Amino acid sequence: MTSFKTLDDIGDVRGKRVLVRVDLNVPMKDDVVTDDTRLRATVPTVAELADKGAIVLLLSHFGRPKGERRADMSLARLTDAYAHVLGRPVLFVADWDKAEVVELAPGEAAVLENTRFDPGEEKNDPAFARRLASLGDLYVDDAFSAAHRAHASTEGIAHLLPAYAGRAMEAELKALEAALGNPERPVAAVVGGAKVSTKLDVLKHLVGKVDHLIIGGGMANTFLAARGVNVGKSLAEHDLAGTAEEILVAAERASCIVHLPYDVVVAKEFAPNPPSLRTCNVHEVAADEMILDLGPAAVEALADVLKTCRTLVWNGPLGAFETPPFDAATVALARTAAALTQEGSLVSVAGGGDTVAALNQAGVADDFTFVSTAGGAFLEWMEGKKLPGVEALMQ
Repeated sequence: MTSFKTLDDIGDVRGKRVLVRVDLNVPMKDDVVTDDTRLRATVPTVAELADKGAIVLLLSHFGRPKGERRADMSLARLTDAYAHVLGRPVLFVADWDKAEVVELAPGEAAVLENTRFDPGEEKNDPAFARRLASLGDLYVDDAFSAAHRAHASTEGIAHLLPAYAGRAMEAELKALEAALGNPERPVAAVVGGAKVSTKLDVLKHLVGKVDHLIIGGGMANTFLAARGVNVGKSLAEHDLAGTAEEILVAAERASCIVHLPYDVVVAKEFAPNPPSLRTCNVHEVAADEMILDLGPAAVEALADVLKTCRTLVWNGPLGAFETPPFDAATVALARTAAALTQEGSLVSVAGGGDTVAALNQAGVADDFTFVSTAGGAFLEWMEGKKLPGVEALMQ
């Protein structure tokens, strides 16, 4: 990875206006923030800059207003919640052109209105980028989760002001570099989820990058079916059998071992703890049964694989983890990965919404080396794509 500048390179910021791109796009219900993970992620950067006497101006999008001003998507709704998380007052600036931006004192912070209220944001319009840049002396990007979008506040502005990575962005980029950029080998990747079609590019990219590819979720059924296994009523994309076969052939060429389950947990209906629940060999799935999780023997074998690895990248659950007991495989393997991480033998990086939820359910999210809250950006990085918001910091 090319080097990028961080807050360590920024010098004296007292009295300087620093535009910080954060991600305040948090879930809300009845004007209450229901998950403040993204708000908390911004605190180290904002607090550090404010403590050094900078005037901190926060840029973020919220929802998809498509260039229109909408009261239900105004960042005014969460400024109080953000101030509470930050532990200091936060002003709200409704109009980017208002002089009140200039009147902030060193050490103060303000949230500027939703960048997507201007149609120029999503078009990466140079005029809107210049308008934003005119408000500050420096630019800090601390929103990896928005880095896959080439927007005015994530990409355009980085070419107009001295640009730096914030602490959360820095941690994310270092973790990703350790996971796939220049990892310690052997490397394992766990890729789960319902459909192969949503992760084709990920799988195609990973077989050339990792030593072990562990496929779980509904995706595993598609691969099993491609190999001639009768998967009964299981969720599977039978029309992608040819594509699955191509990925398996590519993996063989790249000396990447693909791990598919050989024992599975099946049931005749998808419901919590159904009476028809049983564990069987993959070749013994009945026509009226569906595969809903990996079996214990498969999980034990995968745990043994992780014990031989130095690096792990994880995206997606191994089974239908929202419904017990089909979370058992995900929880068990996640706990193995966490234990190996804690004893220092494994660098573990995980990301994606479902993945974070699954690791929280297993009680091990804090025991992984790094857990990314980014969804789309993490997936695009796993696909080997260049992220515009990151590339702009590299120049």
